[in-house]
Amino acid sequence: MKKIGVLFIATAIMMASCTPKQDQASSEGNPFFKEYQTPYQVPPFDKIETSDYMPAFERGMKQHKEEIEAIVSNDQAPTYDNTIEAMVYSGKLLDKVSYVFYGLNSANTNDSLQEVAREVSPMLSEHRDEIALNAKLFERIKTVYENRDQFDLNQEQSYLLENIYKNFVRNGANLPDDKKDELKEINQKLSSLTLEFGQNELKETNRFEMVIEDKKNLAGLPESVIQTAAETAKEKGHESKWVFTTHKPSMLPFLRYAQNRDLREKLYKAYLNRGNNDNEYDNKEILSQIVDLRVKKAHLLGYDTYADYELETRMAKKPERVMDLLNQLWDAALPVAKEERKEMQQIINEEGKDFELKSWDWWYYAEKLRKRKYNLDDSELRPYFQLDYVRQGAFDVATKLYGITFEEVKDIPKPHPDARAWEVKESDGSHLGLLYMDFHPRESKNGGAWCGSYRSHYENQQGEEVHPVKTVVCNFTTPTEDKPALLSMDEVETLFHEFGHALDGLFAENTYPRTFVARDFVELPSQIMEHWATHPKVMKEYARHYETGASIPDKLISKIEKSSYFNQGFDNVEYLAASMLDMAYHTLSKPKDLNVMEFEKQYLDKIGLIPEIEPRYHSTYFSHITGGYSAGYYSYIWSAVLDNDAFEAFEKNGIYDQQTAEAFRTLLAKNGIKDPMKLYVNFRGREPKIEALLRNRGLK
Repeated sequence: MKKIGVLFIATAIMMASCTPKQDQASSEGNPFFKEYQTPYQVPPFDKIETSDYMPAFERGMKQHKEEIEAIVSNDQAPTYDNTIEAMVYSGKLLDKVSYVFYGLNSANTNDSLQEVAREVSPMLSEHRDEIALNAKLFERIKTVYENRDQFDLNQEQSYLLENIYKNFVRNGANLPDDKKDELKEINQKLSSLTLEFGQNELKETNRFEMVIEDKKNLAGLPESVIQTAAETAKEKGHESKWVFTTHKPSMLPFLRYAQNRDLREKLYKAYLNRGNNDNEYDNKEILSQIVDLRVKKAHLLGYDTYADYELETRMAKKPERVMDLLNQLWDAALPVAKEERKEMQQIINEEGKDFELKSWDWWYYAEKLRKRKYNLDDSELRPYFQLDYVRQGAFDVATKLYGITFEEVKDIPKPHPDARAWEVKESDGSHLGLLYMDFHPRESKNGGAWCGSYRSHYENQQGEEVHPVKTVVCNFTTPTEDKPALLSMDEVETLFHEFGHALDGLFAENTYPRTFVARDFVELPSQIMEHWATHPKVMKEYARHYETGASIPDKLISKIEKSSYFNQGFDNVEYLAASMLDMAYHTLSKPKDLNVMEFEKQYLDKIGLIPEIEPRYHSTYFSHITGGYSAGYYSYIWSAVLDNDAFEAFEKNGIYDQQTAEAFRTLLAKNGIKDPMKLYVNFRGREPKIEALLRNRGLK
């Protein structure tokens, strides 16, 4: 998922100041200290050594401080140009190294990179605070803000100024000096703790292996899953055995098909207990400290709760509005989930089994129920979802909507040998940006899927356009020795989803290297693309059998359509439970020494989560809420209201209607430089309505 940068570790490459003379000698050999001499000026990944990062971070912070000092020591009266523009164009080197380091630390990490992350994290936190709490800088910004009417600002400049001013206030600029020191200490602790939480989660995910020696324990699994497990075992040094891990492409097929119930339980419980094993990677106390520090931070800044603080700059504005939406959907989804539970228990009983459905049984019996109701199973669909066909299908949708094209680039530095690169061009052949895609799991890669940047769009101070470099990173089913990567329906939707984030970044038209994207608006560009992924007309175009090349049969498309409401109780309840748990942590109004597992259990019991469904994320591996989605995991469903409502415009006018596509591209182009509700109203002609979401999820 898309990540939004924080102030001053900006989301774009910025104009550089000159390298100080005393640093010339030490710059030799460090790729960050010179212009990239690569195609499209992408980072020279193959030339960067781990030892290059800390010198680049240190010099980047030093240069950034000098640039900020030049702004505050300017004896001329504060203006938009000499204060706001000067500030947002500062810190080029720091951004340059940050883009690469954090991109690779997520997609291709190792012990050395993680050590650098631990060392630099508190340094960056202190650096950001020094700028955010710089009284002289804030005074200049405040002066510009209070006199903004005299500067003849355009819409983007006004939006940028307003949000920068608010950001400084929200980051403690108005606090007395002693409270600023307290805030700095809190921020540094939070920075270190959130980093440690994420590193622990990755290590916990990588350390578990379920080694199967007896082939009879593979009963029920498709041959492709068995072959992948054998290749995984071989890679891990287990000859003539099979290995399953808690990476979802390995785990979910096992839960869905394996007849051995005890092994399903073992694997699922290993997944659920990541970070909760009372070992060196345990995250319980870390999360407790994070929650406690966030309450203290909110109080310091004048907010009742951390959720009040975070939501102030989002579309929702208040925790009460978030909970109103979540509760409305919870009340609609929970009865559906209970009915699904009843149907699966009936299958268990009919099979003569003497046990009650448990959480590790849900995928297995849901698959049986799907076959019974719709005569459809995952293994029937996968042959039509070859990765390259699906990826090309996403590209083709973008071409038909927006006229852009994709040309693969072979001879170019890549963030990992597995990654591929495409130049993205406008319909007239002009360069729009570069897109990397990296599809399969490995131990050096974080779990899940996301879209990131190695450079974001803006115009430099000479008025030249700087084009974006986007990256889509996934953990999809891997190819085997005799089969290409064949995706599940969920993976197909994920590819279109992350590609939607990439389009959002590629289409950006911001002038300045600083934007303000509302967290609960950020999933609209991605989630709307999922509608094309499952549209019958589109599937006929990209879903082709990997052996014969034949298009997916109409009868299979019909089954997919008829089963679109299937398991929606489960899908919505597991997501909503995690979203509500996130809000429960961040609406605490007093610091507490939390036992996070007790807190979690009590809350989930309180809202009535049935024991057969686990929340999508338990507290000890809920990295969304320790990262950019704190008090924000609800954003996916908030954006779902938007994307379902928005896609109805395409359905009404035609899924490739050029006028509708042009209007939506305008929305994407202005994302982060204009109020999100105004953007949506400009596109749709009105504010969003929830009815389309309820209909499409079978909850109405």
